[in-house]
Amino acid sequence: MSVPLVSVLLPVYNGEPYLAAALESVLRQDYERLEVIAIDDGSTDRSLHILRRYQEADGRLRVVSRENRGLIATLNEGMTMAKGELIARMDADDIAYPTRFSRQIALFQEQPRLGISGTGVDRLIGDRVVRGTPNPIHRSADWHVLSMFYTVFMHSTVMYNRNVIPADMLTYDATYVHAEDFDLFRRITREFPAAMIDESLVAYRVHDESVTNKHRRPMRRTHLKIAAENLQRESLIDDPDAFLAIGTTVTPDTVRRVADCLLSIEGRITARGMRSSASHEEGLMCFFYFLYQLIADEKQPGLTHQFLTQTDKWHRIRRRERYGLRAATHAPWCSRLWSDASLRLDALARYRQSVPARSVLPLQGLT
Repeated sequence: MSVPLVSVLLPVYNGEPYLAAALESVLRQDYERLEVIAIDDGSTDRSLHILRRYQEADGRLRVVSRENRGLIATLNEGMTMAKGELIARMDADDIAYPTRFSRQIALFQEQPRLGISGTGVDRLIGDRVVRGTPNPIHRSADWHVLSMFYTVFMHSTVMYNRNVIPADMLTYDATYVHAEDFDLFRRITREFPAAMIDESLVAYRVHDESVTNKHRRPMRRTHLKIAAENLQRESLIDDPDAFLAIGTTVTPDTVRRVADCLLSIEGRITARGMRSSASHEEGLMCFFYFLYQLIADEKQPGLTHQFLTQTDKWHRIRRRERYGLRAATHAPWCSRLWSDASLRLDALARYRQSVPARSVLPLQGLT
């Protein structure tokens, strides 16, 4: 086999329900010069059996199976095995659309000094696909600025350029468990150009067993730790411990501290003349929504009310959320009714904008 241009890094841990479909989507790409490095991280289901079957049918698939070592160790092991000039990430429960790799390769060919690229995503919920929408900010984004506040790319859409990124940088840091991608992306975008194909080339599967859902709390804590480090580096924050505190427990005091901290960051950005920067504005607003959701998930309307009032951001949330939140604050027994009704409306809205999965996704694989 010729030396592959693209190495696809696919960590697998108990991926049986969705693994075959993910493999099919990679092996049926319209770009064929690739290798797929699938590392079975001590799965206890039929994942290895599925991998072996596909390996027999397609020699581009390399399978490693060993004891469980965790995602970060698995990703770094795959990095050392990769032979390609470009390394593409893929998750075992997502779907890559047929032109994903060819589109990203073309982007790197047009911009050879590009370090990293990502793509837009659709969301795959059950048997429905909710279409993603382009974000205008991506046309002229300062990726370094955005990556101070949030994870700029969905992990399973990323492609790295090893001709640009040094090998010692292209590793995941175990210090940032459950947000290792956020950490790596901020380090890369700090030094190298990045780009986004703002079109959905991956379907991101939403389900209860995903890493995002299973590890939401520790993931948020690590996210806050990274954001605090980034803002300290830019001298935009006085009280980085406020982020760590609210990541541990949401109380009136931690809400007050983080709200004060957010206002202080806004003030410093304005004082330095950064407010006119669309990327600063977008990054800061995304971070506000992150904090808002973290606090709202505690289902204590008084704390959410406090945060919105102190930051003067009531106008940034949806009208029905404003009405429901104010009602629940004054009549706490309304809180559950408001929350359940809001979730039902969101689910209905997603369904109305979705399409059947079979109309847009590749054939599902055989197990």
